[in-house]
Amino acid sequence: MFIQAWRFATLLLTALLLGMTFCHVLEMPAKMQYGAALYLTLHRTLYVAFGPPNIGPFIELGAIVASIVLTVMMRRRAGFWLALAGTACLLGGILVYFAEVEPANAALRTMAIAAPAQDWELWRARWEYGHAAHFALDLLAFCALLGAALVPSSSSVARARRVRYQRQHASGQ
Repeated sequence: MFIQAWRFATLLLTALLLGMTFCHVLEMPAKMQYGAALYLTLHRTLYVAFGPPNIGPFIELGAIVASIVLTVMMRRRAGFWLALAGTACLLGGILVYFAEVEPANAALRTMAIAAPAQDWELWRARWEYGHAAHFALDLLAFCALLGAALVPSSSSVARARRVRYQRQHASGQ
């Protein structure tokens, strides 16, 4: 029962994280058309809850820690490899974030809204496409973790085979 509750918590945290990264993908087409002043204003005002000290980092770190613990709990169970793949994708997502998005955050934060740097569009592209890659990895993670949760346990598979065998042989007598 504990492992089922842990699976649920892991999937919930991963789904919340997936929602956060998906919203960036949904906004991307419009935001890629914005001028510097509007884009930089939105960057500084719209995403406050996504970063520290607000809820966003706790959701992402919670999903990662929960998936690592779930993977360890499932090491000798059906679905282990899917849980491991999901965990790897979550870790890959946060690596993409720190390699692509966070440097862009730092650069965009320092730019004057009225007079942005000449290369602001490159930083915007890095921020937007970094989030898209982060989302793709989080989506793969969620699918893998959901698959791990839905894989029948080896004991339930053995039980189903035993019942099927007993029914086949009971009707033959």
